[in-house]
Amino acid sequence: MKVMLVGATGLVGGHVLRQLLDDPRCDAVIAPTRRALKTTDAALLNPVVDFAQLPAGADWWAVDAVICALGTTIKQAGSKEAFARVDHDFPLAVARLARAHGAHAFALNSAMGADPGSRIFYNQVKGRLEQDLRALGYPSLTLVRPGLICGERAERRTGEHLASVVLGVLGPVLPRAWRINPAGNIAAALVEAALVPTPGVRIVGSADLAER
Repeated sequence: MKVMLVGATGLVGGHVLRQLLDDPRCDAVIAPTRRALKTTDAALLNPVVDFAQLPAGADWWAVDAVICALGTTIKQAGSKEAFARVDHDFPLAVARLARAHGAHAFALNSAMGADPGSRIFYNQVKGRLEQDLRALGYPSLTLVRPGLICGERAERRTGEHLASVVLGVLGPVLPRAWRINPAGNIAAALVEAALVPTPGVRIVGSADLAER
């Protein structure tokens, strides 16, 4: 299979990239990024793009499946509008172009609590993206909804770090849905959804991604 990965430079996306390149079921990985990846592999194509002006006519859009791990935070983006552009508009544009070129499966790294009607802006944006993806008619759409993600990020997120320490201590007594979700587990769910597509819409919740 040929799989497109967007968000390859992030925590989850980095795990996805390594897992795809190590998986014999995947023949090629197309990973468009804003800056060239340091990873090199014979099976990897890494077009450098501007997500605000994607090249609709590029032949590398012709893939079997798409994994989207693209995302930021409102603090990193600088404003709610910039955050919505990265976490909603860019993934939706990728999904539309890939679908137009024949992709039949899409796996999204979303968030626990994603809901277009949420009062929390972050969850609202994630929910709107899920809603709009459903309308594109992918034969297979998997929505992975992690809670707190753990792993080594390039940038430190203080609040996330403190929460992971607390949940790490309380983990054994917490319901599975509230336990830490390792980035590798999330990546594995996304990879499996792309390489073994399930017909229809499937939701993978935080409890399915929790530490064992």
